[in-house]
Amino acid sequence: MTMISDEYRYKLLKLLAERPNVSQREVAKELGISLGKVNYCLTALINKGWVKAQNFKNSDNKRAYAYLLTPGGIEEKAQVTFSFLRRKMAEYEALRDEIEGLQNEVVDSPEIEPLAKHFRPEPYADGSKNAL
Repeated sequence: MTMISDEYRYKLLKLLAERPNVSQREVAKELGISLGKVNYCLTALINKGWVKAQNFKNSDNKRAYAYLLTPGGIEEKAQVTFSFLRRKMAEYEALRDEIEGLQNEVVDSPEIEPLAKHFRPEPYADGSKNAL
């Protein structure tokens, strides 16, 4: 799936796992992508064997589908979740380093010294005191 980022693939697989009866319009709205792109991505997931689409036989809307993750889709969701988490953790670490640099700049800058009295580091979840 080259037309969809890992983030959207993660979000799409997660959404389908949680709400297999979701419509393509609802997917488009929740992910902020076009209906055509949703259709393209779902078709690609089906072609890869990660999702199976089933019609609702007892539904008034005969075009309604349930999008069910296959065992391969469940495995792909686990892999893309791990990859997404790893990327987000790296982004978090980079942001934390950038914040620490900015804090040091504020504390060490004579031009900003009058504002430095408002600087009150609060601990991060990990206990370090590198946040404003």
